Amino acid sequence: MMEVNKDSQDKVKDADQTHQRAQKLRKGSLEEALRTGDKKSEKQHMRIHTGEKPHACLQCGKSFTDTSSLKSHMRIHTGEKPHVCLQCGKTFTQKGNLKIHMRIHTGEKPHACLLCGKTFAVLGNLETHMRIHTGEKPHVCLQCGKTFTETSSLKTHMRIHTGEKPHACLQCGKTFTQTGNLKIHMRIHTGEKPHACLQCGKTFAFLGSLETHMRIHTGEKPHECLQCGKTFTVTSNIKTHMRLHTGEKPHACLQCGKTFTQTGHLKIHMRFHNGEKPHVCLQCGKTFTQTGNLKIHMRIHNGEKPHVCLQCGKTFTQTGNLKIHMRIHTGEKPHVCLQCGKTFTGTSNLKTHMRIHTGEKPHECLQCGKTFLHTSHLKIHMRIHTGEKPHVCLQSGKTYKNRKP
Repeated sequence: MMEVNKDSQDKVKDADQTHQRAQKLRKGSLEEALRTGDKKSEKQHMRIHTGEKPHACLQCGKSFTDTSSLKSHMRIHTGEKPHVCLQCGKTFTQKGNLKIHMRIHTGEKPHACLLCGKTFAVLGNLETHMRIHTGEKPHVCLQCGKTFTETSSLKTHMRIHTGEKPHACLQCGKTFTQTGNLKIHMRIHTGEKPHACLQCGKTFAFLGSLETHMRIHTGEKPHECLQCGKTFTVTSNIKTHMRLHTGEKPHACLQCGKTFTQTGHLKIHMRFHNGEKPHVCLQCGKTFTQTGNLKIHMRIHNGEKPHVCLQCGKTFTQTGNLKIHMRIHTGEKPHVCLQCGKTFTGTSNLKTHMRIHTGEKPHECLQCGKTFLHTSHLKIHMRIHTGEKPHVCLQSGKTYKNRKP
């Protein structure tokens, strides 16, 4: 049902009244007045030209050319609405307003736009519509200068300056400047997702979310980093990316003070403090803080070793292991013993070496209690207890616990 705004109603009232008076005169009332010598009708008509309005409202001071117009006006003050719609019971002060209202029930739209053909029930609505074609925006915001085609649009815009948000969500209390925004917000509570992707069928609550999603299919990345040229599908991603260049890390761990560029990274970091390991290996049950760590672990079960040494062809499950292995070829030994100056390719090798200086022997024989620096030394020692002799002389066939020169 079309709503007639107050400005449009006022325009229609004035226009219809003027039209009715002019139509009455066009039909011969003036000629009749002149022919019969009806001075009263002639005098009343002349007020249109002279602007004379001798009939004043005693309550508000507004003046009119004839008593009938004053009588209709008085209904504003008395609240009298004698003209009743027989279909819905709504009442009106003037017969003309009732006639316009009836178009809601009949569907009549006599006012047509000559440019696009769109029709309207009320002349005022056609006049407002014409501003789309003319570009006219007569309603100006006095605070920022922005212009609008309708007073209702200006009224809504003013809420930006006043902070007024009259439309409240009954479920969560959040308020909005427009009913349309409230309607869209309600989809969060109802779960309604009316916007569907025609390519994959995924649905969205907001049209903007669908438009962003479509970039996955089109490959469009309209947001470009001005420093490195990397492109992104959404502005939020480029904002996060810029922190790599600025060094900004706004998300801080409250327990240790470490900072992060993204909330997601902080969330993962917090698992070190709370011990949470939500990612579970379905084969052995081992748990991990990150999906990446689980993925690398799975290579133990599937035997995948995607990282290849280009010099000797040896493969590894992780890039870190390949990097350490490469030191065999390069001769690099970045880890230095501070006590004797010996260098090592990996931290684990340095850690094992340090036991020489500290005297630590963490690997203990469970049968005799003897301790060793290395697990390999314990393994060799265990052969004394097991009697295992894995090394065979190819000439005599004799077996030994240890490999002999």
